[in-house]
Amino acid sequence: MARVRMCVFVVLVLSQLVTAALSGKPTNATSSQINSNSVLVALLDSRYTELSELVEKALLLQTLEEAVSNHNITIFAPRNEALERELDPEFKRFLLEPRNLNSLQTLLLHHIVPTRLGQNEWLEKHTQHTTLSLEPLHLSKLDSTKFAGNAEVVGVNDVSRPDGIIHGISKLLVPKSVQQDFNNRRSLRDISAVKPEGAPEVDPRTNRLKKPAKPVPAGSPPVLPIYYAMAPGPSLAPAPAPGPGGPRHHFDGESQVKDFIQTLLQYGGYNEVADILVNLTSLATEMGKLVSEGYVLTVLVPNDEAMAKLTADQLAEPGAPERIMYYHIVPEYQTEESMYNSVRRFGKIRYDTLHVPHKVTAQEADGSVKFGDDEESAYLFDPDIYTDGRISVQGIDGVLFPASEKTDSKKLDSAKNVDSVKSTPKSRRGMSKTFAFYFD
Repeated sequence: MARVRMCVFVVLVLSQLVTAALSGKPTNATSSQINSNSVLVALLDSRYTELSELVEKALLLQTLEEAVSNHNITIFAPRNEALERELDPEFKRFLLEPRNLNSLQTLLLHHIVPTRLGQNEWLEKHTQHTTLSLEPLHLSKLDSTKFAGNAEVVGVNDVSRPDGIIHGISKLLVPKSVQQDFNNRRSLRDISAVKPEGAPEVDPRTNRLKKPAKPVPAGSPPVLPIYYAMAPGPSLAPAPAPGPGGPRHHFDGESQVKDFIQTLLQYGGYNEVADILVNLTSLATEMGKLVSEGYVLTVLVPNDEAMAKLTADQLAEPGAPERIMYYHIVPEYQTEESMYNSVRRFGKIRYDTLHVPHKVTAQEADGSVKFGDDEESAYLFDPDIYTDGRISVQGIDGVLFPASEKTDSKKLDSAKNVDSVKSTPKSRRGMSKTFAFYFD
């Protein structure tokens, strides 16, 4: 792995030089300064493999090349154990989410000082240095133990090169700005629900509009049930009342839905559902509107293998793709952990779905969560594909149907003498082009 990373770095430098030669313009990659003896190459080929992988994922190689070209740098490198086993899994998941790339870059740049800091820097009790993240890093010494921030320095001058030096430290350094971003995302303070002014409220007993209510405090859930905020569909939900709307949406539901669909495509194995959401229906837009109004959703996503077992008749009926997907959307925010804890504690759980009035049953089975209560059940086997506090996406290995629809489908198959082996549907229309349009 270390050799591969070193080769990738060399290829990147050579490609920049070739591009500059063809264009006739000077390049920022200075081959005379960045060579095989550079501290950056030493980092990619060192024992700190977890840190170097994070640098690559954060797309920071070019930034570090420029830093090495202009400065003699110092890198404080956390040991692998600190990033593999000792780091909070929720915080690590936060750092690796595509939407949090800036936070990951800030965190990594906080480990680099654009000055060479050797062993002599710890002769004084306390010194302060500005990092590439522009936030200060404090060096201190207690007896014979050296500290960088709150991390113990376990490998002083572990790697030394003419253009920089690497010190090994015991744990990750987290700047205040990144910690604040993580706390805001975890507590959802930055996306607290705010009901637009002037939005009318519906009395659930009479289905009539009530007088305008006072503004809802930040953090409160939407006043209207989710079914009143849904667009009308084929036997899916009642027509919407003039509910929450207007230009003052507090949530960016469209961006969050795009993020979750893009995550499905990058994760792999869920292209059929993404195709239905974007190409065959307007559900992606509808989900974006719901999230913009402050509602939360949990999507049970069948994988491509499960979707391939659907017959042409099941998908050809008017409104069938919408009904299938609505039955896989729970108007609650549930993670794999919360659902598993619930079924372990209470046995069978019946979750509401957006396919009114049908519910989906969940229970514990073989150490996982099983949905459905007969032979056509599905297991949760790809947990937490996407979780952002508003939308949770859980991968399952089967397509779920309400009990009444299963009975009707069996009667129809019996009447038509349909063979028991289901045919695989043909690939749907221009998926990649439509996705590109949607994400633009």
